[in-house]
Amino acid sequence: MTAAGTQGDPHTTIQRLCQLGGVSRAGYYRHFDAHAPACADADLRDAIQRLSLAHRHYGYRRITAQLRREGRVANAKRVLRLMREDNLLSLRARPFVPRTTDSRHGFAIVANLTRGLVPTGLDQIWVADITYVRLGEAFVYLAVVLDAFSRKVIGWALDDHLEARLAVEALDMAIAARNPAPETLIHHSDRGVQYASLDYRQRLDTRAIAISMSRVANPYDNAKAESFMKTLKAEEVNGKAYATIDHARRDIGRFIDTVYNTQRLHSALGYKPPVEFEAELHHSNQPANCGNMAVSLN
Repeated sequence: MTAAGTQGDPHTTIQRLCQLGGVSRAGYYRHFDAHAPACADADLRDAIQRLSLAHRHYGYRRITAQLRREGRVANAKRVLRLMREDNLLSLRARPFVPRTTDSRHGFAIVANLTRGLVPTGLDQIWVADITYVRLGEAFVYLAVVLDAFSRKVIGWALDDHLEARLAVEALDMAIAARNPAPETLIHHSDRGVQYASLDYRQRLDTRAIAISMSRVANPYDNAKAESFMKTLKAEEVNGKAYATIDHARRDIGRFIDTVYNTQRLHSALGYKPPVEFEAELHHSNQPANCGNMAVSLN
């Protein structure tokens, strides 16, 4: 075709080309429209595969949230469909493992003060728990303390024993990091001997922190701490071969500080990491502690 035959109004040029090709102009546009979703799916698949490799335990909801944080328009149902087609659904956690709690001791037990309460700010309710981590030929134990409002791990300790000083070390880290005001905080745990011990209770009493314990054989009373432990096992511990306790302490510390607290998206926080969630609270001038204990749901 000559240059004169293709110059001028673009719609006229397309119409002329369609006449020469024996197709309608409407059919020409429909052809390109039909390929647009496929191209968009290809781009989205690429992004999903990248995120799925980086976050092996993210389900479609967290992948969708991460895509939106990157500025992409993503529909959760569409993301689920593409992940199913590409076999990218998240890895599942192993079954629940035996607990490390020994509640058969002679120390005093206190009531659960957190039933029917929900925190409205930081440092109103802390939750604590202990789990085990397997090395090549031995076990070590991890104690953690979390803020129930932000889900952030604010204290942790790992050692090769289950003595009370393990839990005390994690508590001391939390107190040093947060410095809670007296009589504004509830500390909740299971009935394990570590949390009922005199040393642990003395730490809490000295800071005027109220003590709360779960009911017998009811892990749901400490669900936030249990949830973190399951996340830790699924996304860090399971499948790892820690050669030494120092190796375990280094890798688990990295997971807590740089993955769980800083990067991992939490559905309860509007799909934000705890550090970002707390930073937004401070940026909005909300005090770290609202001055009251958690408000009642009843």
